Amino acid sequence: MANSEYLKSHWDKAYNKEDNQLGWFEEKPTQTMQLVEACQLKKDATILNLGAGTTNLIESLLDAGYTKLIANDLSEVALQKLQSRIKESHNYDLKTIADDITNPSDLQNLQNIDLWIDRAVLHFFLKEEEQRAYFNLINNILAKKAFVLIAVFALDGAEKCCGLDLKRYNVEMLQEKLGEGFKLVNTFNYTFINPFGGERPYVYSLFQKI
Repeated sequence: MANSEYLKSHWDKAYNKEDNQLGWFEEKPTQTMQLVEACQLKKDATILNLGAGTTNLIESLLDAGYTKLIANDLSEVALQKLQSRIKESHNYDLKTIADDITNPSDLQNLQNIDLWIDRAVLHFFLKEEEQRAYFNLINNILAKKAFVLIAVFALDGAEKCCGLDLKRYNVEMLQEKLGEGFKLVNTFNYTFINPFGGERPYVYSLFQKI
């Protein structure tokens, strides 16, 4: 089985659980929304949530008045659950894209994304070529002056999540990966307490395309 197919099966199985039984479940995405608001985007800006899963962030963005949202995940199971929930709660037809960030077919056709949001995806990419594909996609689909919001496990964070090995980061590593075409707007450390009481140190960073 190809790696992408294995991971799709892995995540489909994970999302068959109730949301609050997922180790990364976050009832209120307060830290992410703090950085979203710092962007001072127009309400019709195009916001792409990478590795969205069944996140509550979409509701928070809709409640804040944002109207052009796109959710991506490798798991179609997760996206179907998310889309159905959003339709019921907000009567909003959420655009979803089931695609592999490291080998994109549909994602690469997007244009003029104003805000890229990734909470807890990048750290799953262990290989250099996967990381390169991730950051190439950022460069290829973002609009001028667009923002990149990345939240990943910090250097003292967990070594595994959902049974998978992780690569941990600090803000300097993220800046190096993004390159000189991006400037750091804000960053902070945050210890997420997962649904089972475990402490998960994250680094949150917001960059802007120059």
